[in-house]
Amino acid sequence: MKKNMQVTLTALAIAASLSLSACGGGGGGNSGSSSGSTSSGTSSSSASTATSANVSTPQYSAGSAQLAAFSLLNQERQQCGFPALVENTQLDSAAAAHAQYMSANGGTITDTEVSPSAGFTGDTYADRATHFGYPQNVYVGGVSGGYYTNATLTNTQYGQNLVYEWLGGVYHVAIASWPITSVGVGVSQISFDGFPEIQGSLSIANLQPMTTSGPLTFPCQGTTGIAYQEAAESPAPPNTSGAFGTPVSVTGNPTDTVVLQTGTMTDTSGNVISLQVLNSSSDPNKLIPAFEAVAYPASPLSPNTTYTVALSGTYDGTAFSRSFTFTTGNVIG
Repeated sequence: MKKNMQVTLTALAIAASLSLSACGGGGGGNSGSSSGSTSSGTSSSSASTATSANVSTPQYSAGSAQLAAFSLLNQERQQCGFPALVENTQLDSAAAAHAQYMSANGGTITDTEVSPSAGFTGDTYADRATHFGYPQNVYVGGVSGGYYTNATLTNTQYGQNLVYEWLGGVYHVAIASWPITSVGVGVSQISFDGFPEIQGSLSIANLQPMTTSGPLTFPCQGTTGIAYQEAAESPAPPNTSGAFGTPVSVTGNPTDTVVLQTGTMTDTSGNVISLQVLNSSSDPNKLIPAFEAVAYPASPLSPNTTYTVALSGTYDGTAFSRSFTFTTGNVIG
């Protein structure tokens, strides 16, 4: 069984600490935003500096949890039309340092670091990125998590499980759908009850336009294998009590406004599930940015089941609709 752990995702211009079961959550602000504007990308000189540590071919070791997480996240993003993230070695260093910080402090999962503590390199994701040379005026956020099971898995399984669980939360599916360009991955390991306990962290950065054809969704047509339920998320998404089902993120460019109005999921037996819709203006936790909206079932879905999604709303004031099918796996977030 999984050990309950705290996990956090830093989002745009909001500060929060989230408690999940081996999963990430949404938040931001002091622990993740840059010192400059986060709403409309960066200047050309800043963007050039931000990409100076990018690498065209992943540098993660073959068979590593880092490579598995990086590859799966990009596979999921690209399938849905989102740009692949590029590995940035400065963000790698920041993520690795934070994963090691969590291990050095007993496996406590957190998005912030406290000085003096073992392994401290910076309070926030942005601070840690700056510590390793990433420019200060470019948006930096992140997600951190822990994974434990009373068995020894392969490094590939650990990396993939972290990503699948992060994708199961209303406030942290953002890692698959936000208009960002760069990522760093860090993984560390300690032992709990005789089995490996994994601490993982992503640093994400550099908000940039990604589409001119209207909002994109994650999941999307043909997505398979994602978590059918999230055990818990704190703060809890509105109108949920305990576990809830696979969220759908609808995302535009950094300066866009996405508003969802209706959403349903229908299973292969014809059962229709009315989805909760969460927009920036209606989110009581103030964790959803204007360029994203999320629709989600208030109760868990079924494993290994195909669902048809129907969404409607507005994109910068213009009506849009989306319809597609996706299939859950047997993963519990």
